[in-house]
Amino acid sequence: MASEREGAVVMKGHTEGMKQAGALLKEFGLPEGLLPLENVVEVGYVKKTGYMWIAQKKEVEHTFKLISKQVSYDTDIHGYIEVGRIKKLKGVKAKELLIWASVSDIILETPLTGKIQFKSFAGITKTFPVEAFAAGQ
Repeated sequence: MASEREGAVVMKGHTEGMKQAGALLKEFGLPEGLLPLENVVEVGYVKKTGYMWIAQKKEVEHTFKLISKQVSYDTDIHGYIEVGRIKKLKGVKAKELLIWASVSDIILETPLTGKIQFKSFAGITKTFPVEAFAAGQ
């Protein structure tokens, strides 16, 4: 894991970490409300590989009201960010009926349709309107 983080820009603390996370989402064309986190300890990003991570003090559950979807964010979230996508994501789960499914990929549909896809390791794919993940939702 240490080698994945080599050369990273790391921001410590909730305010600076959330600024960096928001800036990364914006830079790569992803909705800025994808990460409604609390008590962020640090956010890191390796420009060369796209590897990013977020550490927070405790797990956070959030409900995206527009789509009535409950999502859980672990204390350690990491994956690889690129234009319109976060892949090999770990630490994010969405509630599907009675089970929590780990989200492995988040992909903006191309050509841009206003839709975003969430894929799980179990092979479940769900598509939602991008505006459901706008900042403040």
